[in-house]
Amino acid sequence: MGRHYGQLSLDERCTIAHLYKDGQSIREIAANLDRAPSTVARELKRNCGTQVGYKPGYAHEQARARRWTGSRLDRDAGLRGLVLGQLQRGWSPEQIAGRLRQQNAAITISHESIYRFIYAQVRRTNDGAWRHHLPQGRSRRRPRGRRPRSCDDLIKHRVSIDLRSPAVERRTTFGHWEADLMMFAAPGQALLVSHERKSRLTVLARQPGKAAQHAANQLLDWFAPLDTSLRRSVTFDNGTEFAQHYLLNDQLAIRTYFCDPHSPWQKGSVENTIGRLRRYLPRNTNLDTINTASLDSLVAALNNTPRKCLDFKTPAEVFSNKLLHFKRESTPSLRSG
Repeated sequence: MGRHYGQLSLDERCTIAHLYKDGQSIREIAANLDRAPSTVARELKRNCGTQVGYKPGYAHEQARARRWTGSRLDRDAGLRGLVLGQLQRGWSPEQIAGRLRQQNAAITISHESIYRFIYAQVRRTNDGAWRHHLPQGRSRRRPRGRRPRSCDDLIKHRVSIDLRSPAVERRTTFGHWEADLMMFAAPGQALLVSHERKSRLTVLARQPGKAAQHAANQLLDWFAPLDTSLRRSVTFDNGTEFAQHYLLNDQLAIRTYFCDPHSPWQKGSVENTIGRLRRYLPRNTNLDTINTASLDSLVAALNNTPRKCLDFKTPAEVFSNKLLHFKRESTPSLRSG
């Protein structure tokens, strides 16, 4: 007869109560449950009252109460005080656990147990201050797995915005662009938006998603007809949709730069433009209901609106005055609709 020694289930306790009430012996009950007789005897001894007898529901609750599920730091006040004291001194859980092992301390603990204790306190007390015991102060754990890949890993030949000419920031010359994807709630819906910094000219086109090849192809289509003086550089954020940026340099000699991680404000012109477009294309817009002509009319209206920063000229006027060998037919967004 096979034996197993896991905790008794509520169904098994109900069977014990029924058979015990019928007068069966401990060995008979144990054989019926495929349990050791000692298990049944111990269960009855612990949970059988002199007046009410054996009640399976009460027995099950008592058994659960006897099993301690807290961590060692919950149970051991001395160890808890030691660990919290070192955390407050700025030690990491790994440093605390490693130091205890290095000193051959009588009581040791793993760094994993320390992390679990802190995050359990955050959940249990609903007090986010507990996270400040940890070096990086996160309120929840980062998922395990490979380390996050850096921007340089994800985007080959990436050049930091720090290496961009100060003239670009001052808007003293034409031909310096910024680009970004304008995303929408529906999956796969996006607009690629590009903005020329000096003239404030905007062009946009619908994209079939965030694929880098599509974004690169669209940028090449926009910039290829322009004179080289009007396509000097493009600045992106670190989205992987711009991972093929180097094609602009290879085919059109356009320099490409990338913002610092988590710093999209460094390409503030296109961010501001997307904010303007959101007045007409909120995030919940379904692009399937908007045709290309409507998008062209929208961006044409934007480009033909006077701007104070341009002495109340329009972006289209300022850009066109500097246009040398540009085919007007290739950019319907310049037409006034």
